[in-house]
Amino acid sequence: MAAPLVVPGRSVTGSGASGRAAARPYLGIGLKVLSALAFTLMSAGVKTLADRFPTGEIVFFRSFIAIAPLLLWLRWQGGGVRQAVATQNLKGHVLRSIIGAAGMFAGFAGLSFLPLSDAVAIGYASPLLVVVLAAIVLRERVQAYRWAGVSVGFLGVLITLAPHLEFGGAGGGGSTGALFAILAAGCSAAATIQVRKLTGTERTGAIVLYFFLFTSLLGLSTLALGWRMPGWSDLALFLVVGVLGGIGQILLTESYRHGDASLVAPFEYTTMLWSVLIGWFVFGQLPTASIAVGGAIVAAAGVFVVWRERRLVVERAREAAAGGARAS
Repeated sequence: MAAPLVVPGRSVTGSGASGRAAARPYLGIGLKVLSALAFTLMSAGVKTLADRFPTGEIVFFRSFIAIAPLLLWLRWQGGGVRQAVATQNLKGHVLRSIIGAAGMFAGFAGLSFLPLSDAVAIGYASPLLVVVLAAIVLRERVQAYRWAGVSVGFLGVLITLAPHLEFGGAGGGGSTGALFAILAAGCSAAATIQVRKLTGTERTGAIVLYFFLFTSLLGLSTLALGWRMPGWSDLALFLVVGVLGGIGQILLTESYRHGDASLVAPFEYTTMLWSVLIGWFVFGQLPTASIAVGGAIVAAAGVFVVWRERRLVVERAREAAAGGARAS
């Protein structure tokens, strides 16, 4: 999936909830649900276009058009666009963009082979992989409950993948699509780790803008491989896909300004509800039993990890407050 992913306690865009924002949790949840809807609608548009246009062309339009709403949002926030996108780590942005672009190419290719709900369910592997990579790359301490949640989540991913593997009876395009979807999830997880590093010195606007610029250039570089001239209706759909991608990113970022990440993050899984509804009404596709069961297991594991994380944060805050009271 192309949607930015969230892991417990953090936003991949690096926009944590402020004290002012945390007092408006329902607004944060609402914005998160709307961002999930925007990204799912964008994926449905990509799936529609993927039957007629090469992946590189879709990547270009999705990224290039999304720059417009992003710049408008940065200008609306005040402080100046130039200041918002200033960078101290261009190499870090390039590395993040290469990984993210690979994930976008793979995700869009996977959508051309898979039903929308299947692609969404397989994409849930990404936050699980983030936990593993955080322990290996960032040397983060991962407690036992989180490893337990990841293990259960991976079981759900395997159940989701089973119908698309050769021994599952699907084979062919389903197997190809599943491989692309897993590759996209892996790239998304690796990009999340790189974004975590960037948030130490970089603003949200810079992280997102440089990614959109880089993926636009990569998509444009495939022009020589053969693009198709879109008609007016397809051009309109390209425009909608790009705008939805930009708006989804803005909604996602704003959701973490109005609510704690541990509260807002589980609503990422509403993408499964949206994908089932859109897949049914637009493409006439319903998820199989294995997709529904596997997706539910992954979502439950993810919600458990976030819920446990939130409890730990609350407990630590109480202990700190109690310690301060005793000291006084």
